[in-house]
Amino acid sequence: MKHRLIPALALALCLAACSSGTGATPSTAPNADGSPKEVRIGYQLIPNGDLIVKDQRWLETALPNTKISWIKFDSGGDVNTAMVAGSIDIGLAGSSPVTRGLSAPLNIPYQVPWIFDVIAENEALVARQAGSVGELKGKKIATPFASTSHYSLLAALQEAGLAESEVTVVDLEPPDIQAAWARGDIDAAYVWTPVLGELRKTGKVLVTSKELAATGKLTADLAVVRTQFATTYPQTLRTWLQQQDRAVKLVRADKSAAAAAVGRQLNLDPAEASKQIDELILLDGKEQAGPDYLGTPEKPGALAENLHSAAEFLKSQNKLPAVPDLAVFQKGLATKDLRDAFAG
Repeated sequence: MKHRLIPALALALCLAACSSGTGATPSTAPNADGSPKEVRIGYQLIPNGDLIVKDQRWLETALPNTKISWIKFDSGGDVNTAMVAGSIDIGLAGSSPVTRGLSAPLNIPYQVPWIFDVIAENEALVARQAGSVGELKGKKIATPFASTSHYSLLAALQEAGLAESEVTVVDLEPPDIQAAWARGDIDAAYVWTPVLGELRKTGKVLVTSKELAATGKLTADLAVVRTQFATTYPQTLRTWLQQQDRAVKLVRADKSAAAAAVGRQLNLDPAEASKQIDELILLDGKEQAGPDYLGTPEKPGALAENLHSAAEFLKSQNKLPAVPDLAVFQKGLATKDLRDAFAG
């Protein structure tokens, strides 16, 4: 079991020193055209548009004078650690880790400019033998701590009337969950695809994040950008947003090409990649600027209220020391960057 809080500072310092190709934090001096010399992107193996952008090298083409460094992470908690260290500029983290990141004691200086996906059937609680969540009493359940899956597991236990103390929750990253499942070391796991797809082959799905969303516990995979980076390089961020929008539109216009790209990144055949893409809700830029999501600079969207609600739930579960004001989460939405990226 990993204890992230104790070595977090050491890990952060290591990431800060080691994340760039030069072994040091990239120079802050821009190129002659105003673009950064390097953009460091923290990505995860989730079948959404981010993997299409990576696979197709759209950013490399759109920003020819900028080095694009893709750094893989296994969970949003580790993305938060990297953001604290300043070792990535843009990253993917679930709504629960972002809630923590915007709250004390982390207070990470970052904002949300994009919603990669709204989580649906691609995250779920799977068990070997139990027929319901209530039957997991006394069982060992794995999930990556400080992730959306961890948040959803706590919500599922609460819905079933089980206290966290009535089960054994262990902190494992997705690859470690798959290995522990194969060994028979765990009875259940709350995790996301592609590992979820492997567990479903021999286990039973007890509840999905889509079902929990219907009870008010919606989760999403969000982009986070360092506020300093967004302020210094607004045009680069707009270019990044435009490529993400392009990926969503590819999914809608040419599903086979999108599935092939995601499949290459996840080492899946296109048919399975297509199925996993369908388990997510993908939104284009126009939809994200609507009132149900990021909203506008004049009227922040409902995502801020969702993050605030998540903070209240995490506080009730003793996972946060205090609940920030709603204004903290409204300020955390980079709505101006989203608007500017698609102006005109």
